[in-house]
Amino acid sequence: MKLKTVYRPTLSDVEKAVAVIKEVVTPTPLQLNITASNKVGAQVYLKREDLQLVRSYKIRGAYNKISSLTNNERANGVVCASAGNHAQGVAFSCKKLQIKGTIFMPVPTPNQKVEQVRLFGGEFCDIKLVGDTFDDAYLAAKEFEKENELSFIHPFDDEKVIEGQATIGLELLEQTNETIDYVFVPVGGGGLASGVCSVFKQLSPTTKIIGVEPGGAPSMSTSIKNNKNTTLSSVDKFVDGAAVKRVGELTYSICKELLDDMITVPEGKVCQTILELYSKDAIVVEPAGALTLAVLDFYKEEIKGKNIVCLVSGSNNDISRTAEIKERALLYENLKHYFLVSFPQRAGALKEFVTEVLGPNDDITHFEYSKKHHREQGPAVVGIQLKEPKDFNLLLERMKKKSFYGEYLNNKPDLFQFLV
Repeated sequence: MKLKTVYRPTLSDVEKAVAVIKEVVTPTPLQLNITASNKVGAQVYLKREDLQLVRSYKIRGAYNKISSLTNNERANGVVCASAGNHAQGVAFSCKKLQIKGTIFMPVPTPNQKVEQVRLFGGEFCDIKLVGDTFDDAYLAAKEFEKENELSFIHPFDDEKVIEGQATIGLELLEQTNETIDYVFVPVGGGGLASGVCSVFKQLSPTTKIIGVEPGGAPSMSTSIKNNKNTTLSSVDKFVDGAAVKRVGELTYSICKELLDDMITVPEGKVCQTILELYSKDAIVVEPAGALTLAVLDFYKEEIKGKNIVCLVSGSNNDISRTAEIKERALLYENLKHYFLVSFPQRAGALKEFVTEVLGPNDDITHFEYSKKHHREQGPAVVGIQLKEPKDFNLLLERMKKKSFYGEYLNNKPDLFQFLV
């Protein structure tokens, strides 16, 4: 019996992809980031894929795949599912190659990404918003593919897509004469990680390739741990560019074998990193684009003194999400706390709370209260922002001493989701 060949991208495959995509892909800079370097005591370089024309690396794989279609396949048209960045790559490719495309996106996709798809695809692309997650959009797109005999452009689990993403690995190695000790790669479905680690294991085998996932969508980490590709029952959709319930079959096989480590990062830490990049370096990234920098604190001892590359995957961030990003960052830093406060229904109770319970640097940022005349106590939902995490215990003590304490809400996700 003939054994099935296990797919692995060869250097020849990747070099062919370089030749195909060179007319649409910008070689992105590899920049030393002083802020991150000083913070972790290493030489931290950013591979700026956020500076691509479509603001993410996804154009590489999408254009390489669509360019490989036959004339008949091009005439029939293509379909894809995406949370945003792959859709933009497909849309740009369809317009460039004059191929009709239909793009399925989850309903919660940030409006900025939807508008960018319209911009890049123009009259060559139709957009259909379906379901709550990438996986919902994916199922709808696959059904549409069968009904209309179209070519499906997978966002990650496709040989040509992986080879297109792998061109970043070749580009990285051409941009520096220094030994690269670590490369941190964001992982959603695994196409980027599969491509990059395949190149490095052939050309720079001593470099450690670390995959980084959001804590609320650990699909690759879970699959590797379980020793089989595993579908998650649910995901936190906040890091929309990396929130998938199931990674690809090809990508799981490659990452399981070639990645040196997989790690998850809390969404709050990702938000903290987004704000730091903007305020300190004037770099705008989307949540998935911040994953690789957000993880450095967890590797601080291991990477000290080393040459590090963090792949910044995209910058398609919707400004309307800024308030949520700031809120999640404050919660992660233990500077924002929500309470159910029990107010005595008497004149002066609120004044007492403000003057005798709150500390000099504490600030009320959320307050919901409805007076009930037939009760002695009235509950209020109060959000308080602290200057220092250590102020929390003192606040709690004063609240209990003055009999205002009702319940702490930060650790009650079923209630807390209505506040954040």
